[in-house]
Amino acid sequence: MTTTRVSSKGQVVLPKAVRDAHGWMAGTELEVVDRASEVVLRPKAVHDSRFPPITLEEFKAMRPKVFGPPITDEEIREVVLREAARRYDAERD
Repeated sequence: MTTTRVSSKGQVVLPKAVRDAHGWMAGTELEVVDRASEVVLRPKAVHDSRFPPITLEEFKAMRPKVFGPPITDEEIREVVLREAARRYDAERD
């Protein structure tokens, strides 16, 4: 366990290992939850206004219907390699 101190301005420095483990960078907004015997920090939920929250049922209804057998791993591999070759060739031109 690592300890830290509260500054005269009420600021607390989170140890780098903790920030890195959670992917928190400068500017990350955290919610402060005050509980009886502890304070909990958690990232503030970010909602992109272009993508409002939807239910699982709404998501399922939006998915395109797929007919036919599922694609195989080999077919996926072929498509990926073909696209990689196309992009490589395009960069060389």
